[in-house]
Amino acid sequence: MPVVSITRLRVRSARYLLPFMVYSLLASLQARRSRGNLGVKLLRDENRSFWTATAWQNEEAMRSFMLAGAHRRAMPKLLDWCDEASLVHWSQETAELPDWRQAYRQIVEQGRPSKVRYPSPAHIAQQIPEPRV
Repeated sequence: MPVVSITRLRVRSARYLLPFMVYSLLASLQARRSRGNLGVKLLRDENRSFWTATAWQNEEAMRSFMLAGAHRRAMPKLLDWCDEASLVHWSQETAELPDWRQAYRQIVEQGRPSKVRYPSPAHIAQQIPEPRV
């Protein structure tokens, strides 16, 4: 059964935008080329916030991607670069990626915050603004 993963990251300072964008590009290319990937889409939101949506054949394929390559190298850096980070993943019948409103609903209702070293007040309160599309 396909697995969908949604992430939302907010870069805490403009000084981290360029390295964040480089790693984001590398990780999205890695995802598109990864075994078991069924789809990738990205959204650059306002206020230095970024969303990802990926679909995978199964949870094993998703985890293999997460623990390899550019994605693995980026994860420790995001602890310092981001002041907000949330994620959610779920299984569904189809490989279709959700629209951004559905992704938002899922992350608010079933998601969880990721660890960041410098959390914003919104991150602490688990407040996630709806993406602008």
